[in-house]
Amino acid sequence: MPGLPAARRTVLKGAALAGATGLGAAACSTDSKLGHAQTPTPTAPVELGAAEEVPVGGAKLYREQRVVVSCQAAGQYKAFSAQCTHAGCLLDKVEDNEGNCPCHGSRFDVTTGKAVQGPATVPLPSVPVKVEGGRLVAGPEA
Repeated sequence: MPGLPAARRTVLKGAALAGATGLGAAACSTDSKLGHAQTPTPTAPVELGAAEEVPVGGAKLYREQRVVVSCQAAGQYKAFSAQCTHAGCLLDKVEDNEGNCPCHGSRFDVTTGKAVQGPATVPLPSVPVKVEGGRLVAGPEA
């Protein structure tokens, strides 16, 4: 900025930095949301694999399909979006029936979808799931 007094340049630089800092804070707010994907749950039925791959009392993450499935009793399955409700990152693993978000550390109970550790506060959206011919199918009309 040639021609501007040094003090004015300093003020303008400070204002620009403050604005950039505000954008960074807004991008990582503690408000829960469905994140960046337009559709955090499947919009059409999607085959996940053999139902027996989800152990009774356990869960399995299907990252490519953005779904996590738990089985609390033989033949009883529940499915949820695997997309964190804080910033939209995909869960990266399931341990002890808790799904982990690698971006900001949110954790979810994959048997209920409930957020158990923030910054996320909103539960994972549920996804219909059923067994067809021994294979799990998730999404609408499942």
